[in-house]
Amino acid sequence: MGGASRSGGRRGGAAGDKSGDEADQQMTETPNRTLAAAGAVLIYACVIAFTDNYVRVIAADGGLWQFHATRTAMAVVLLALLAVPLGLRLRPRRFGAVFARSAIHGAAMLIYFGALAFLPVAQVAAGLFTAPIFVLLIQRLAYGQSISLLQVLAVAVGFVGVVMVLGPEAMSGATFAALLPVIAGALYAMGNIATRQWCAGESAETLVAGFFGMLGVLGLIGMAVLWLMPVAVPEGAEGFLQRGAVWPTGSFLWWTFVQAAGSLLGVGMIIKAYQIADASKVSVFEYIILPASAAWGFFLWGETLSWLAVAGMALIALAGILIARQSPTASRQ
Repeated sequence: MGGASRSGGRRGGAAGDKSGDEADQQMTETPNRTLAAAGAVLIYACVIAFTDNYVRVIAADGGLWQFHATRTAMAVVLLALLAVPLGLRLRPRRFGAVFARSAIHGAAMLIYFGALAFLPVAQVAAGLFTAPIFVLLIQRLAYGQSISLLQVLAVAVGFVGVVMVLGPEAMSGATFAALLPVIAGALYAMGNIATRQWCAGESAETLVAGFFGMLGVLGLIGMAVLWLMPVAVPEGAEGFLQRGAVWPTGSFLWWTFVQAAGSLLGVGMIIKAYQIADASKVSVFEYIILPASAAWGFFLWGETLSWLAVAGMALIALAGILIARQSPTASRQ
């Protein structure tokens, strides 16, 4: 820019002024874009935390497998309606990579939604957000990436947070259900690594479509297995995992539609956030879903968390922030 100014010509001066204006504008817009990303993440967190709280209502009337199959059908219709006006590219470039990534993330979400029928949403979300810790460990063990002292500290802090959220019952082995969200977090971490290692160049909508499609297929398989080999089904939400295809109630269809629409909106917001701001900042913003889940659980159902669980969630968020300073994580899709 200085060379252009020294040329003394009108075009050089104009170019220098234009470059200076663009630089000033870029510096002005950067904080605004970060703020806009934070707003998008806030919408994502509030929507997802709200819809996930109603999985227990869905679980009272239907089964996990029928829920995923029905939600996928609804999401596919919504995506088809939006594909042309929004110019969405849904066809994968590498089918095998998208399929494998979708299978891993699909397994994580099967466990996540299954746990929602039995555990508070905030606790399940805390387990899922152990993913950055597992991303760090998998990258070190599988890909040989070095780990800094700060990251080691983050893993230790996050582990302590998980222990506090799960509570003494889980640590004594009294309940396997409390460990399910952490297992989901580990699988989710593998899916996040697959997103970066296998699916570079794929559009966000392609990965979202693959994710929903896989869950729909898994739902159909689960219903088929339970139809061929039926098992005893407890009443209400306790039968969520064992329940096969049943005649859907109005409540089941409505809240499943809310889940489908909310998931698409939430994922759209988080993708937009990652597009307009640094991933390291957005990945930190994502942790707002922990207090959002706890808040909706309190307002909707009167659920309260122990101070030990709240402190554990804070430590998990702190671990994620420390890790994000070194290696940003992928968003929930």
